[in-house]
Amino acid sequence: MTVKPHDMSRHLPRQTQPELEHALSRTPDLGYEASDEVGIISCLSHGFPTPLARWHYHDEYELHLITATSGKVFVGDWIGYFQPGQLVLTGPRLPHNWVSMDLPEGGVPERDLVIQFPHGPIAASAEHIPELREVLPLLERAGHGVEFFGMGEQAQAHWRRIKQARGGQRFAAFCDFLTDLARATDYRLLSSVQIQSVDNHHQLDQINAIVERVMDNLGEEFSVSALAQELGMSDSQFSRFFRRATGNTFTEFVNRIRVNRACQLLRESRRFIADISLEVGFNSMANFNRRFQDIKGMTPSDYRKQSGVRFGLHERGV
Repeated sequence: MTVKPHDMSRHLPRQTQPELEHALSRTPDLGYEASDEVGIISCLSHGFPTPLARWHYHDEYELHLITATSGKVFVGDWIGYFQPGQLVLTGPRLPHNWVSMDLPEGGVPERDLVIQFPHGPIAASAEHIPELREVLPLLERAGHGVEFFGMGEQAQAHWRRIKQARGGQRFAAFCDFLTDLARATDYRLLSSVQIQSVDNHHQLDQINAIVERVMDNLGEEFSVSALAQELGMSDSQFSRFFRRATGNTFTEFVNRIRVNRACQLLRESRRFIADISLEVGFNSMANFNRRFQDIKGMTPSDYRKQSGVRFGLHERGV
């Protein structure tokens, strides 16, 4: 027996705001290591279903390896597929979740192998240890979420070595894993915008509200002036606030969200590209193609072809 996708719909993470995960909630009965037994590098393994699988974020980086089942993965504003062997690195406060869509009756005892680690000690150490500076660009990319390809078996071996080690041996094994990731060339960035890079929870709520509005109403025209007025800001204040929080101008942000949604529709359906363009808010095919090429580095039709190969998807009927 399998759980049908529509049976899981009430658990889809984008229906609610992401939940902040606090360190105090990470107890051994959920699969976490006892805090007095490890240092800054924490290993976790869990099956599915589990209360740990939810739309959430936390202050640590997270290396996430899937070992069983397949389904949908949500990272920031990105939605895609996962299957065993998928390896993703998420940065601090980047919301994420994995939802299995082919779960056997009774679930699975192991689906996720996870490593969590903080930014501060790694960044501070890199100031004094030149060898660690190699991983800093990797940590910068993690703000978008990074998916690595062809590293499933290697990642699982790394995870088990780290899990079994303690003290200096654990840190050495962890650095070995990070170095392999920093040198990897077959990867992609996931989330279009870094919606977590804000100074406080109030600002995070404001950005999340804007993100949700754009994602839920892609076909609408959005006014910077109207949004600025809602937040009690001038147009220029809003523009500075938004760019500081996301790394994008508001127009760039909307285009990226629209293109990202178009990518999902290109992967999941055989609908005409012109129809997809209209649904995501582009009234001109020329503008849609231009923005898509700018953001994804290929045309919509090429993306559809390549995603079918990358994700192992078969051609579907219209």
